[in-house]
Amino acid sequence: MASIVRVHAPSGQRAVYLTTLAVPLTGWTIHAVSLHRKLNKARRDPLTGLLGRDGYTTRARQITNRYGDSALMVLVDLDHFKEINDGPGGHAAGDRVLAVTAQRLTAWAGRRGAVGRLGGDEFAVALRIKADRRELRLAQLVTLLAQPVEIDGGALVDVAASAGAASPDVLGTTDLSQLQRAADAAMYAGKHSGRAVLADRSHATVPSINGRRAGRPGTHALGAAA
Repeated sequence: MASIVRVHAPSGQRAVYLTTLAVPLTGWTIHAVSLHRKLNKARRDPLTGLLGRDGYTTRARQITNRYGDSALMVLVDLDHFKEINDGPGGHAAGDRVLAVTAQRLTAWAGRRGAVGRLGGDEFAVALRIKADRRELRLAQLVTLLAQPVEIDGGALVDVAASAGAASPDVLGTTDLSQLQRAADAAMYAGKHSGRAVLADRSHATVPSINGRRAGRPGTHALGAAA
């Protein structure tokens, strides 16, 4: 019957038919948009608003594929974070520090970078930084992350972070897993030093679980402001 109406009915009736047909299509479009927004929201960390592990991994791969040797993977871990959680401010202070750290990382990475919270007090950043600017930008990062954080009541909490970075041109690969492993090993090589460490090829072969090994010879540490 619908086909008869569409072909033979007067133009006014055809308009009514097409209008009623459009209603369920419009409803489906709204549903699809709503579902897309919910999926995007689910991919973000509820505390910091950053990308979760899966969402970050997708964006990081896109950045690596697009920028190649100019891409940079950075892993960040807050130092002494348990002491903040166990301190006078409790978990509220810890949550505040995590949220502010996320804001600082986002500002540092810029709108074209990707920032994710991997879990706990561990963060990851993927962005484009040319080789001649890496040392300066990484030094700026650790200085930024070391600024005290104001919590409820106006009290200031001292914070510090360790950072490790890896780039395709140094490691000879654009494989995200290898880059992150090297960045992770570099980060732990400079743990609690107040400096960012740029990985070399030796960091990609650290014989330890998840790259968790403190201190390696030949570490290239990038100075931060004292």
